[in-house]
Amino acid sequence: MSILSKFTLGLKTDFLYRILYSTDASAYRELPQGVFFPKSKQELIDVVKYAANERVSIIPRAGGTSLAGQVVGNGLVIDTARYLNKILEVNEKERWARVEPGVVLDELNLYVKPMGLMFGPETSTSNRCAIAGMVGNNSCGSHSLIYGSTRDHLLEAEVILSDGSVVILKSFSEQEFKEKIVGSSLEAKIYNYFFEIKGDAKIVDAIVQNFPDPSLKRRNTGYALDVLLGLNLPKLNLPELSKSNEPSFNLCNLLAGSEGTLGVITEIKLNLVPLPPKERVLVCAHCPTLNNAFDANLIALKFNPIAVEMMDHNILELSKSNISQNKNRFFIEGNPAAIIIIELADNDKNTLDSRIEKLERELINSSLVYHCSKVFGSDMTKVWELRKAGLGLLSSMAGDLKPVSVVEDTAVAPQRLPLYMAEFGEMLKSHGLSCVYHAHIGTGELHLRPLLNLKKSEDVALFRIIAKETALLVKKHKGSLSGEHGDGRLRGEFIPLMYGDIVFSIFKEIKHLFDPENIFNPGKIIDTPVMNSSLRYVPDALTRNYETYFDYSKFGGWLGAIEQCNGSGDCRKSNLFGGTMCPSFRVTGDEKDVTRGRANVLRELLTNPKTKKVFDQHEIMDALDLCISCKACKSECPSNVDMTRYKAEFLQHHYDSCHTPLRSYAVAHMADLQKMGSLVPSIYNFFASNRLTSGIIKKIIRFTPNREIPLIDEFHIKQSVNNTRTSDSKWKVALFIDEFTKYNDKAVLEAFVELMTKLGYEVVFPKHYESGRAAMSKGLLKRAQKLARKNVSILKDIISDELQLVGLEPSAILSFRDEYPDLVGDNLKADAEKLAQNCLLYDEFIMNEISAGRIVSEQFSTKPLKIKLHGHCHQKSLASVEPSAQMLSLPINYTVETMPTGCCGMAGSFGYEAEHYDVAMAIGEQTLFPLIRSSDEDIIISAPGVSCREQIKKGTGRAALHPVQILRDALR
Repeated sequence: MSILSKFTLGLKTDFLYRILYSTDASAYRELPQGVFFPKSKQELIDVVKYAANERVSIIPRAGGTSLAGQVVGNGLVIDTARYLNKILEVNEKERWARVEPGVVLDELNLYVKPMGLMFGPETSTSNRCAIAGMVGNNSCGSHSLIYGSTRDHLLEAEVILSDGSVVILKSFSEQEFKEKIVGSSLEAKIYNYFFEIKGDAKIVDAIVQNFPDPSLKRRNTGYALDVLLGLNLPKLNLPELSKSNEPSFNLCNLLAGSEGTLGVITEIKLNLVPLPPKERVLVCAHCPTLNNAFDANLIALKFNPIAVEMMDHNILELSKSNISQNKNRFFIEGNPAAIIIIELADNDKNTLDSRIEKLERELINSSLVYHCSKVFGSDMTKVWELRKAGLGLLSSMAGDLKPVSVVEDTAVAPQRLPLYMAEFGEMLKSHGLSCVYHAHIGTGELHLRPLLNLKKSEDVALFRIIAKETALLVKKHKGSLSGEHGDGRLRGEFIPLMYGDIVFSIFKEIKHLFDPENIFNPGKIIDTPVMNSSLRYVPDALTRNYETYFDYSKFGGWLGAIEQCNGSGDCRKSNLFGGTMCPSFRVTGDEKDVTRGRANVLRELLTNPKTKKVFDQHEIMDALDLCISCKACKSECPSNVDMTRYKAEFLQHHYDSCHTPLRSYAVAHMADLQKMGSLVPSIYNFFASNRLTSGIIKKIIRFTPNREIPLIDEFHIKQSVNNTRTSDSKWKVALFIDEFTKYNDKAVLEAFVELMTKLGYEVVFPKHYESGRAAMSKGLLKRAQKLARKNVSILKDIISDELQLVGLEPSAILSFRDEYPDLVGDNLKADAEKLAQNCLLYDEFIMNEISAGRIVSEQFSTKPLKIKLHGHCHQKSLASVEPSAQMLSLPINYTVETMPTGCCGMAGSFGYEAEHYDVAMAIGEQTLFPLIRSSDEDIIISAPGVSCREQIKKGTGRAALHPVQILRDALR
């Protein structure tokens, strides 16, 4: 690759990156030749010239969330999301924005929101999808009823053609269009071609006859000749566009939906629309049957909604087992077969209320709906989060039988939908299949996902049969085979069937004109391979079974758990949008540092290992290196991918087949070392703090010189037992003395004992062992398993509803609830599950006692105090930070702000490790450190995690207190 030699830092051809970019969110897999990360427009031009000279195909990619295999191929992947992600210009008055191809949709909308503007089309992947990808797919989104598709808002595009020339595609008047056809350049040839076919009556008639119903707004199959030539267009009630009202010819209409097959986009100019009215509501109509939902949709459309979406019972059921989405089910009543989400908006509240009342009355009176929930304000976001999580939730179905993306993007005019659905259902029934239904019912597009096992050859064959039979149904109902997800590898094969020979021959001519050497994303739209080839899994291949330390039986094994990742990339969102996953990716922007990337590497190399030992493959170790075991993916990933657990599992197998590094061994046994050190604490602390000796220790175990080794600050149980036994004790609570707080932060333990004692509780200290959290974090699962078994065996007959076990360090006590039941083995599993029910975080216990009336606000100070709270990652994922905020609000004049922070970056030993220190600090700098630095000195900073408090101290110089310390200090 001589022409690319000067860009070696941006070019990756190693096996790891080829694996990372071999899939998207579809069922397809194909190893590319390499991945290039351009940093400038000139580098993009050079790549195109290289591809043309060397006959190497290039595949444009950004977020990689495509569902039809658009960015899967054997060429050179061009990832524009890494560096070409700047907002170049916004014109507030004229309402447009100019951006680079890798700009994320939600980041653009966040930028223009203060101007009262937004980009209208929004996808369910809006927090990680890039604008260029939206152009390539002509993305729509939930509000396409009023905002249409990306094509409707695409004003201009700067594009590199196949000869390396750069052109601007934009609206031209008839006269300008005629001027464009003059000359011998590739651009002139392109315009001359369209000048000729515009006047060809036979071609125009074929387009009119074969393209979708004019009333259908979602139409995204093949090249949009109908839109380009101004034929057969749906009527859209879009907010005023910045486009000229004069008749014009704009090749952007063809570019949108072309899936990178015509050129490479370098800049995009977009129309912006005003923010929707503030007076909005969601009317969530509960339907007893699916057929009721199809008919109720037609009633909803009579009331001019801005969105009508649907979720069927499959998604609603799966949401119950997802930690994040279960909290968003508050509006659901009973057990509906489907829920239709109808969004109404108005500038006048009284008018809106009247519309709500009439809509609800007509829906209920129709007998198609048995209940309507009305949702307002911030709660609307929760409903939309549940709806947007649909794809990921579907992927969380355990086992190899999955709701498959095969006909999920068909669209027909809404009035045709009930009949189309009836015939589609009969077709599925004839094959003995069931289906999942969800998404954009208001525009006639339902995401239909039959349940198939693509690891079996008979289902792979059925995969194609269903696709073809559905295509025939869609054609019969004058619909579009793709409404918004595009053709890709999945639907391209059936484009000739949908449009006929004349139209498809024009498509082929267009592709050859733009790209005579077929370098731009070949195999999409034109010359698409058979749709059931190049799949992720080899049909009927023998599945590897691995003996594991954790129990993955509910997934059908460890590989089944890893395969829960469907590639939709929810883990790629930036820190601007809250949440925690994935902390290291938010710093590096590297696909190998995101949960999806790690899952892809694990799946590929555990299924098709390249070494005999399997667990010595360095690509897996490289991908797992910056996973900080924060547990965020366990709850924030709709598919419940638990990379923390998979990493620990792999590391133990790696140690079994190779060796255990000294640092990992030392960290896992730190509690033992500190226990011995507690016998002679002054000697231990001398060696740990002395500059010379501590430097040697840190060098041996590869800890950064920028941090201090924690000193022993031991909690003395005997003394505390004497302090807690008082005649005023009315109730009891058992304290789990975790290994981190016991030896390094005894003030927190003493604060809890004092707090509970003065509130009338006797604090008891049952015998137990360390939690094993440090061992789990470093992958020493054999040690963690022994500790877990000992703890369950000792505590199972002591802890009960009457005497609950309370922990102060989230990562330690939550291991009883999260890892222990799947780690202790079959003989103790039931006991571990029972024990887990009575293992609580400090805040959960205290809030329960407040609810029971045993702790009241009158016991605390009335002085005002402001508190900023940072939650621990495991607390956020496996429990909630809300109880801590509520607990700290018990004193009547205490004001608590839960900071919208992700991970602090410390993550136990991760922030101590020399090669990880910079990343750890960069994670803290994203949100946490700036928020604390900007806080007034009289504001108390609170954090329940030992590591979090250390990181805050290091990064900001501020001392953070554990919430129980603050509540203890508030006692009267």
